[in-house]
Amino acid sequence: MKKRLPAMLASLVLAALPIAAVAAAPPCLTPSEFTALSNYALPSVINGTTERCATVLPAGAWLKRNGAQLAERYAAGKAAAWPAAKTAFLKLASSGGGNDATGLMKTLPDNSQQQIADAFIAGLVGQRLPAERCSVIDRLISLVAPLPRENTAELIAVMAGLAAKTGRARVGIISICQA
Repeated sequence: MKKRLPAMLASLVLAALPIAAVAAAPPCLTPSEFTALSNYALPSVINGTTERCATVLPAGAWLKRNGAQLAERYAAGKAAAWPAAKTAFLKLASSGGGNDATGLMKTLPDNSQQQIADAFIAGLVGQRLPAERCSVIDRLISLVAPLPRENTAELIAVMAGLAAKTGRARVGIISICQA
């Protein structure tokens, strides 16, 4: 039951996501908060993308052949990335406007928070990634795959930061603060 609790809580958080999105504007993450969250989230994003795109990518697609191994390689540094990512994740979780789920999240031990964050991120990718973008994302991931996790996360944050300067920075439900 202990291991199932975070998965059940993640399901509740995912179910409440549309309500939270309507209740308040998405939070603005600083570039460093976004980098920290990206650094932590990469394995879950890759797993979520691999799962989401499995039915539309051809058999020889990079993600189908290498997605699980890349996610595993990037996951090696998740524990070190968590402390900084936790702040950003809790900031995102609180964007619903003082809901009870955020208070509950803060009381959970880190390993439970991480399981919820992982399920939330992978679920978010599954819900929001348009299937028609899978081939482009497959190619993009194959190009950044040789990079260390930290470099990939920083590259994503730099690109989002550049978009923030134009006033168009938004990654899913997350907006990047203008520097």
